[in-house]
Amino acid sequence: MTEPPSNPGVAGRAEDAPHVTQSPSLRQEEQTMIPESIEVGGGPRTYTVAGEADGKPSRALVMIFHGSSQTGQTHRKFTGAAYDSLASTGEAVVVYLDGHGGNWNDARRTSSFPARTDNMDDIGFTRAVVEKLAASHRIDTGRVFLVGYSNGGQMVIRLMHEAPDLLAGAAVIAATLPAPENFLAADASPAPVPVALIHGTKDRIVPYAGGEMRWWVRKLFKVGGRSLSAPQTAAYFAEHNGITDEPVSSRLPQRPGSTDGTSVERTSYQQQERPPVVLYTVHGGGHTIPGPAKGPALLGRTNQDIDTVEVLDEFFGIRR
Repeated sequence: MTEPPSNPGVAGRAEDAPHVTQSPSLRQEEQTMIPESIEVGGGPRTYTVAGEADGKPSRALVMIFHGSSQTGQTHRKFTGAAYDSLASTGEAVVVYLDGHGGNWNDARRTSSFPARTDNMDDIGFTRAVVEKLAASHRIDTGRVFLVGYSNGGQMVIRLMHEAPDLLAGAAVIAATLPAPENFLAADASPAPVPVALIHGTKDRIVPYAGGEMRWWVRKLFKVGGRSLSAPQTAAYFAEHNGITDEPVSSRLPQRPGSTDGTSVERTSYQQQERPPVVLYTVHGGGHTIPGPAKGPALLGRTNQDIDTVEVLDEFFGIRR
């Protein structure tokens, strides 16, 4: 989930995205890219690709899942097109996928937005895009990394459990694991892959501490039910990755001149021959993505001591 639909930073659905040629006078995030379409479940689904089709073979694929009320295009703008940098060096291909009506059919039992009520096959959509880009962009299907924000993070959690063969790593931002009674995929085991979690302690939409969402969030975004806390979510994935060693936490240095009132604590779960799990706790951070692009003030503070794209690039070895 992200800002309410009335927020000027959120545009309409993907099918309404204008086809505009890029202009060097525009900032990168303002340059509208032309979405592509693929048939899934008897209907068209859309996505936008950053990365040349004729680039080097065996590139990593980074799949971006937006938050509620967004599209791939608006999420790209929301992040200042930061993920594009992974493709700009030719080491990876980045794809921004579009949900259905601004949402993903995630694994929360109490979701009631159109993607759920229409039972959209978002797993089939994800698989279809991977297959298409394997053919068109020669990506390495063994190096597919999923990055999801809010509702998109919930979709990544579902994919980890129901399509474990699809991914080599997962990043979940501003989302936590549904509680067992609220989790449709609770009977499946998640993929044993590296997992990165990023969450703000002052997130008013998806509470860092877990539990029930506020009444206005449940009503506005058509979601409900309990969720685990961010630390509990990290511990869950560490346990499923076979990590038994105690986690190690450390405070990260603040950017010189930082005045945003936030700080970052990194908690690492590591054990030899086991996929690592890391939780970045953004103390004082809101429902935002740390990095150079600040989110709308109504979502809370955006930490700029770390850059999410750089963190994920290093953690997963995307541009190795």
